[in-house]
Amino acid sequence: MIQRVQSELRAAMRSGDRGRVDALRLMLSALQKAEKDRPAGAFTDADAEAVLRRERKQRLEAAEVYREAGHADRAAREEADVPVIDEFLPQAMTDAELEALVDAAIAETGATSMKQMGTVMKLVTGRGGGRVDGRAASALVRARLGS
Repeated sequence: MIQRVQSELRAAMRSGDRGRVDALRLMLSALQKAEKDRPAGAFTDADAEAVLRRERKQRLEAAEVYREAGHADRAAREEADVPVIDEFLPQAMTDAELEALVDAAIAETGATSMKQMGTVMKLVTGRGGGRVDGRAASALVRARLGS
């Protein structure tokens, strides 16, 4: 993953795409820092995806805070990084796929109340393989279990 980001960074630098270069540099920095925190050779693509998901979430949260504070220009800069990060993540699960996954998890666990939401969510996120949006899954599980 790091090699892919580095090659994309070189290509963006050659083309002069400043916004893309900035986003890729931030991603590369986060990936390299995470790789250093792991023992040599223990950094996997799954770890890289987790780092990129975290970075994506941070950008969206920062944009929301900036927007609430009346800084739309800063919010737009944060949100501009998100499509670049998305290029390196697996495609998110569709609503239909998420509904099927949640329904199957509820049926398998036999959950009938909100007290069992954690069990259902653990199963949903585990089977989703990093493609599940936690907020959307949580809202759907709440709706299905009748909050």
